[in-house]
Amino acid sequence: MSLISLDQTIYKKLNPNAYALEKRRLQIELLKLQEDVIRNNRKLCIAFEGRDTAGKSSAIKFFSEHLIPKNFSYVHLGIPSKWESSHWFQRWEKVLPEVNEIAFLDRSWYTRAITEPVMNYCNEKQYRTFMNRVNDWEENLITNGTELTKFYFSLSKNQQKKRIKARKNSELKYWKLSKNDEKVVTKWDAFTLYKEQMFEKTSTQISPWVVINSNNKMIARLTALRFLLNKTKYENKKLLKPVSWSKDIANYSASLDGVMFHNLNYEQYISITKYSDDV
Repeated sequence: MSLISLDQTIYKKLNPNAYALEKRRLQIELLKLQEDVIRNNRKLCIAFEGRDTAGKSSAIKFFSEHLIPKNFSYVHLGIPSKWESSHWFQRWEKVLPEVNEIAFLDRSWYTRAITEPVMNYCNEKQYRTFMNRVNDWEENLITNGTELTKFYFSLSKNQQKKRIKARKNSELKYWKLSKNDEKVVTKWDAFTLYKEQMFEKTSTQISPWVVINSNNKMIARLTALRFLLNKTKYENKKLLKPVSWSKDIANYSASLDGVMFHNLNYEQYISITKYSDDV
């Protein structure tokens, strides 16, 4: 198993001004990468997996905020049809990146490895067939020019409970929480079992899983983007050392239900973010 777990201590304490600076620097580099993809007819596929509320969607928004719109795609497939369920890889081949494009997948073909068996949305034969075929299928994609990165955003049980509660009580985000989401949360141990089986079987040398601790969504976004830029070749690459920040500076900002609070000290920032789904 070739699992990649990243050291995130470089982003230990989060000062919003420094965060904004680091975000800008990394997004400039990502735009350079996209221009290289366009110029050299490349195809980048970046898959985001993880439990509900892990921060997948917000990470994709963070990545794509300043990219050239016509040269990237956001993929979030809904409930599969009967045909799609029985032709799993063909379903996903339709949304893979074209030449000159970056595709961001908000969940991927790996729903067949975790969510579907946990929730009994697929049968055992479908699950085993997927697990037996997926590595060869991915190797074929890579051989034929698709540059694949697989991120798994990992969060603690307590952090997920906090975010679920914040989402449920939010007048702006309550709609993000479905009945199905609430059911999945109750199956934490089963989800963990299938996740570990997925890592063991499908984290290969050619296509490893990259595990991101997403208990703090902002740190997770920076870490994931920095990893992508470090591992991927592109012209005029210029990656600087991460900016440093301190909890002693009283200029933190936090958002709670769409209301921004500014000029907070570190203790105030921590108190507010306990009730927010944004971090």
